[in-house]
Amino acid sequence: MNNNFSQITGTILMIRPIKFHYNSQTAINNYYQTLPWGINNSSIQKKALKEFNNFVKDLKNIDIEVLVVEDTIDPPTPDSIFPNNWISFHNDGRIALYPMFAKNRRLERRMDILDKLREKNFKINDIIDYSKFEEKDIFLEGTGSMILDRVEKKVYCALSPRADLTLLNKFCSDFQYTPISFNAYQWSNKKRLPIYHTNVLMAIGEDFAILCSSSIDNIEEKNKVISELKSDGKIIIDITEEQVEHFAGNALQVKNSKGDKYLILSKTAKDILSKDQILSIEKTSKILSVDIDTIQKYGGGSVRCMMAEIFLPRSKKNSKKR
Repeated sequence: MNNNFSQITGTILMIRPIKFHYNSQTAINNYYQTLPWGINNSSIQKKALKEFNNFVKDLKNIDIEVLVVEDTIDPPTPDSIFPNNWISFHNDGRIALYPMFAKNRRLERRMDILDKLREKNFKINDIIDYSKFEEKDIFLEGTGSMILDRVEKKVYCALSPRADLTLLNKFCSDFQYTPISFNAYQWSNKKRLPIYHTNVLMAIGEDFAILCSSSIDNIEEKNKVISELKSDGKIIIDITEEQVEHFAGNALQVKNSKGDKYLILSKTAKDILSKDQILSIEKTSKILSVDIDTIQKYGGGSVRCMMAEIFLPRSKKNSKKR
């Protein structure tokens, strides 16, 4: 264990949506999105904005620092509400920018957000930009594709059209992580198809890991993932494929200034967890569930996708301002 790193943070970047709606470009391989029948984009945005604002309020109520950035009208970015796919922040002051599968998601990368971070006294020492790999149709969508164990310096990654093995290895070399890659699947239209993002089926907290082991069809790969988690002392909370479809794997553990730990889940996700699973989580973490049904339904992502964790070092001046 590396005691110089922390697995969880209490500072989160979130993007307030302005034109959120179903994105046909991502629906190509995100089988959790639902076609909008009987509802227009304006209504979807209105509902999503309400869910977003309530989510931010809930996080602030448990003393989580949330840096909210307003989305822009132009260019149109229907999935900007999910920033963790294009950017990640690291404790050594480095930022990584990632290549995105959907062309309209590439427009989400905004360097003005870095200026807002600097205004909050965050230190940015270097930017590692992988976005140029889009020219070669090679993708790695941030902490959607990669589950980082920041303490043990391991990356768990389900390979897919949005998670390239070569680029995964490059990230691990650049950031000194050990890659643990595997293949994960879901049923869609009676076909066994790759799960588009690892963070749909897996989450890692300080003391536990949520994992849908049944989605890893290869026995050797499944045993490897389980063995790595157990060797690091993680309690494994195994969820079913049905629970994955309700976004029970798309969770994030955070901590407030008092050191209180919370696992953030959607209401849909918490409602489908068993009593034993909830008890396992609550042994080390409180649970905060939020209602984001519209965002999940049409965006195909949940709470974890909406929160980009900020681990950057920070100067002491005004560092405690909320």
